[in-house]
Amino acid sequence: MKHDKKALLLALAAVLCWSTIGSAFRLTLDYLLPHQLIFYTVITAFLFTGVYILIQGGWKRLFRYTPRQYAYSAITAFINPFVYYLLLLHAYTILPTQVAGTINYIWPIVLVLLSAVVLKQKIGFKSMIACLISFSGLVLIVTRGNFSTLSHGDPVGVGLILCGSIMFAGYWILNMRDSREESDKLILTYFFTILYLIPVQCIMPGSWALIPLKGVAGAVYIGIFEMGLTFLLWLKALKFSTNTARISNLVFLAPFMSLFFISIFVGEQIAFTTFVGLILIIVGIILSQTKTNNASST
Repeated sequence: MKHDKKALLLALAAVLCWSTIGSAFRLTLDYLLPHQLIFYTVITAFLFTGVYILIQGGWKRLFRYTPRQYAYSAITAFINPFVYYLLLLHAYTILPTQVAGTINYIWPIVLVLLSAVVLKQKIGFKSMIACLISFSGLVLIVTRGNFSTLSHGDPVGVGLILCGSIMFAGYWILNMRDSREESDKLILTYFFTILYLIPVQCIMPGSWALIPLKGVAGAVYIGIFEMGLTFLLWLKALKFSTNTARISNLVFLAPFMSLFFISIFVGEQIAFTTFVGLILIIVGIILSQTKTNNASST
């Protein structure tokens, strides 16, 4: 019982951190370009995770992997964070924060569809209904219930997020096949992402210019509370919990809390259709996962 309480507190702390990231993205993009934000964010996450591994005494382990395992990290790093966050952050520059942040939660449904293609998993009737429910929520958010209000920027922004969701779902599939220590996978991923971003920084004009303090603060915040500390908190929560499913379901609190923070810090008035659309997306995700859990327990 003591461990479950600790797991609950750690999970809630992680969810609270994640729920602030949409607002942090929007506010920090006022000072940094998307590729700059990713660059400084990943450097922060790399340093934070490096300190954690150093404290845990696991640095030597990082140099004992095979060339194939390093290549695997290079591939996953290219997919996420490199391409995924470039697409996502560009979408944040086009769409309202509430729309970009909410649609981003569609990736578990995309994972179901991608698993059917890549892993040859059959999509049952319940999964098909789940996908339709979630995508109806996406349509409701984008159109706000009126197709005639769809602006020219919306299709581009939504397309970027959906492409990003495909990348993230692909990354998730690859990550599940990698049995290495999670913190090791993280820091190697950050390392290769930095290598990808350095040429981008050199090519894009003004990338190395002195950035405002608020931009630095935003990148450091996201690096710690999106990639660094929060992921470690979540892993610890899952480790201490005797009911992983119960802890995992807490992640569904994040998008609703995120809307609250967006309204407070970004100043956007949350549309009723955004809230209803989010509910539809979450219902679809839970329905699809219910099938998976039932299937795995038989």
